[in-house]
Amino acid sequence: MEQVLTLVVRVEKKARPAQTDALETAARAVLAILADERSYGEGEWAEAMTAWQDNRIRKIAKRARGIEWRRAEALPGITVIGTGAGGGESGAVAPAEVRVFPPTGVDEVPVELFKLQVSGTDFEDTEELPVPAPGVPVLWINPALEMSSGKAMAQCGHAAQLAWWALPDAARKDWHSADFALAVRTATPGQWDELLTTDLPVVQDAGFTEIAPGSRTVIADHPLLTR
Repeated sequence: MEQVLTLVVRVEKKARPAQTDALETAARAVLAILADERSYGEGEWAEAMTAWQDNRIRKIAKRARGIEWRRAEALPGITVIGTGAGGGESGAVAPAEVRVFPPTGVDEVPVELFKLQVSGTDFEDTEELPVPAPGVPVLWINPALEMSSGKAMAQCGHAAQLAWWALPDAARKDWHSADFALAVRTATPGQWDELLTTDLPVVQDAGFTEIAPGSRTVIADHPLLTR
């Protein structure tokens, strides 16, 4: 049975996360569950994580608020809080909160998550984004594609996971110790063309939603990976 990993972003009526913060937090949430001791060895999530990683690493992002969010929080998973990137000073923009759940079969998603909506996860940044600090991994988004925030969250999660797989154990530990610091930015056309000439991990989408099959969506630029 095909497996899916569910991400849920908190979206309250009067407080929505900024776009970049949501994308970065989703990617960090995926890394958090990959690194969690429950996800490997004799861990309680290890079997599910292995089954999922042995197949297509499908992810889906949904939204929740109020009682929906509280019900989701009660399920086994990990909540990651964002940095507020792209949010500016507006009180209507809240730091992103993303909860990631162990994978399940596509027909076995808990009802508390299954009922949540995929639509409504279109966010925006309210301030200009700074240049990423030196040494911080960057997930570069294809500037030629239009994706909903939820779709982009899943794609950034894929890119972070590909980078994680490509890193040696020592580098993974360092990244974990840094709370999985990373940045998400949209590449310029020129940057994107240059990135495609490197050996950095590239996400190619299966094309089930929004974009054409085989579309290259995000490139993971970690400083310890070979360009």
